[in-house]
Amino acid sequence: MKAIIIDDENKARRLISTLILEQCPEITSHLEASDLESGVALIKEHQPDIVFLDIEMPNHSGLQIMDFFESSEINFQIIFITAYNEYAIQAFKLSAIDYLLKPIDITEFKSAVDKAKTAIEKSSITNKLDDLKKVFQQLSLNKMALEIPKGIIFVSHDDIILFEADGMYTKVYMKNNESQLICKPLKHFVEQLEDKAFFYKPHRSYLVNLKYIKEFSKKDGFHLIMENNKTIPIAKEKKEEFIQLIQNVF
Repeated sequence: MKAIIIDDENKARRLISTLILEQCPEITSHLEASDLESGVALIKEHQPDIVFLDIEMPNHSGLQIMDFFESSEINFQIIFITAYNEYAIQAFKLSAIDYLLKPIDITEFKSAVDKAKTAIEKSSITNKLDDLKKVFQQLSLNKMALEIPKGIIFVSHDDIILFEADGMYTKVYMKNNESQLICKPLKHFVEQLEDKAFFYKPHRSYLVNLKYIKEFSKKDGFHLIMENNKTIPIAKEKKEEFIQLIQNVF
């Protein structure tokens, strides 16, 4: 972790620096600033994990730090340090991870750093999860997750020929002549794919990929014959809709 110390008193900066070196091996580097403006410049340049921030300083109070950042830029933990506990409420309103009174107690100092470390780790996990969500959201544009007994398989929409209802389960037929029985009702997939125009429900028990229709048969009622030679009935109430669909598309 990286840290920045902002305090107008050289003696106070030296003390915090010594405590970091002696008590906090997890902080591998730290920098110092004697006023808020130069401290803000260091923060923006070096992106620290923790900022030790004095409150009573000339020109700008440490409590004014939010005046220099957009809320989205506050990606570091603030530990306020002051000789006066009257600032505590204001400090915590600014989402400080902790608040230390001068003279600094070593145990309290270590506790504050531990709190900051825990918060940083949680934030890191959250960020990683957010990044993973973005990856899977992108993946879901082209693929779907099918839960099978052994786990989850990810299948491209283009590789699915049709879905067939089987009670509260659904059988999924794919291009490679494989099929999988999924512990979800057909309704689940109909809702999931409602924005994919190439999936069509010709019958209450089937959802087909229009790309894989091989033949439209009128023999013994209306049927679709798919690329895998499976015959799919077209419900009476869907007949006119489907005929109009193929007339407009093909």
